Amino acid sequence: MKLLSPAISRLARLRLGRIEEWVNNPIAIQREILQHLVTSAQYTEFGRKHNFSKTYSIRDFKHAVPIQEYDDLKPYIQRIMNGEQNILWNTPISWFAKSSGTTSDKSKFIPVSEESLQDCHYKGAKDVLTLYYDFNPDSDLLTGKGLVIGGSHTISQMNSDVHYGDLSAVLLHNLPFWGHWIRTPELSIALLDEWEDKIERLARNTIQENVTSISGVPTWTLVLIRRILEITGKSSLAEVWPSLELYIHGGVAFTPYQEQFRKLIGKEINYLDLYNASEGFFAAQGNPNDDGMLLFLDHGIFLEFMPVEEYGKVEPETIGLADVELGQQYALVINTNGGLWRYLLGDTIQFTSLSPFRIRVSGRLKHFINAFGEEVIVDNTDKAIAMAAEKTGAIVNDYTAAPVYFGDTGNGAHEWLVEFGREPADMALFVSELDKALQAVNSDYEAKRYKNIALSLPILHSLKKGVFTAWLKSKGKLGGQHKVPRLSNNRTYIEEIFEIRQKIGGSI
Repeated sequence: MKLLSPAISRLARLRLGRIEEWVNNPIAIQREILQHLVTSAQYTEFGRKHNFSKTYSIRDFKHAVPIQEYDDLKPYIQRIMNGEQNILWNTPISWFAKSSGTTSDKSKFIPVSEESLQDCHYKGAKDVLTLYYDFNPDSDLLTGKGLVIGGSHTISQMNSDVHYGDLSAVLLHNLPFWGHWIRTPELSIALLDEWEDKIERLARNTIQENVTSISGVPTWTLVLIRRILEITGKSSLAEVWPSLELYIHGGVAFTPYQEQFRKLIGKEINYLDLYNASEGFFAAQGNPNDDGMLLFLDHGIFLEFMPVEEYGKVEPETIGLADVELGQQYALVINTNGGLWRYLLGDTIQFTSLSPFRIRVSGRLKHFINAFGEEVIVDNTDKAIAMAAEKTGAIVNDYTAAPVYFGDTGNGAHEWLVEFGREPADMALFVSELDKALQAVNSDYEAKRYKNIALSLPILHSLKKGVFTAWLKSKGKLGGQHKVPRLSNNRTYIEEIFEIRQKIGGSI
């Protein structure tokens, strides 16, 4: 396998020319993508209803199609799941990626066409590999196995023609034969639903592999690494897998976990951030040193950007790449080769570079705290918790926060539930540093904290290990891409977690 490395590196460099084409011509490429999408779908039911055959410009398209959320598209999706075709997309849809639900449904079912598999998800993965080899041409990445800590890989059957599962299940089932050569674990383990058993078998069955990369959500990856070290008696992962050179993460911000990974791995490796979801593969770091992820512009998705202040308006405005600005908060609106049209994804992003276009995910439209005009987003709290941990020597495994509203006897505040890997020696100091860091990264929060007029000092509870896991399990969301919501503007999540704590014992 070692001899393959130079050949793979050369192939990656040949593919680099295609990437440079869309990086250097982003706006023209995006126009071509939209034209192709509209032309392909003009005779679908959705296309006929919205006059795709008479749509000749981006302005026409926006005028013809309103912003859609999942509940708007759900009637169309349900009909496809019942076996109808040519509804949202012009080629047969027989696969659906099941993801976390909306306020009215436990799960969403995202249509996955052959085009979205090949020209979006798999193409995105190939481009990540190309960019990595361009950064690191002497890499031995593909001389070993990539350990993929995906979700539940079970495939369910809606009817004789329609199947669904989480994205990792759909991708694994449709993976080209060569893809199975470079991945681990074996299918019998990858197909497991029960996460406690899955982690145990993942650990025991991959120890003897030559693992060169790991990809997965940080929380579950840390659980796996710790179990591997327990089984082997080794002090670092580098002793188990000396050829490990890359960790690919996504789903949540990596900042709060970075120091834990470095200590557990025991050597310097590369870390890359990805932004892929059931709806599409949107961006990835091409270089571990890049500030932000390169926006993927030639992968079957036409992108629009909604300034967050437009959210909730009857006719919200969106802008294109030519008008985006650095540092502004945008909600991502997508049009895909799987049949999602002007679909409000729910994520918020910020541009870190306009040449090339690079982004970072800053949070979720509905995951924020703005009970007192403080406008705190996940990006703020991730940074603040990392700063507080660094100042106090703490290690934070997970957290969530919600508002405490004005009462008869006091001002409002933010209430935090934190699971520590290592508690700070001085919890009051941690809270003080957390508060100072939040003020440093968010001027609105700073203003509301002035003399405790609107907001008092944060209230923090240290959670017993396992409470968050028990809460996720109670919601049927244990493992995979599921994670504890960082922020909520109401107290639903936090009160549910308090109840779980009481049931399993331990103090907060």
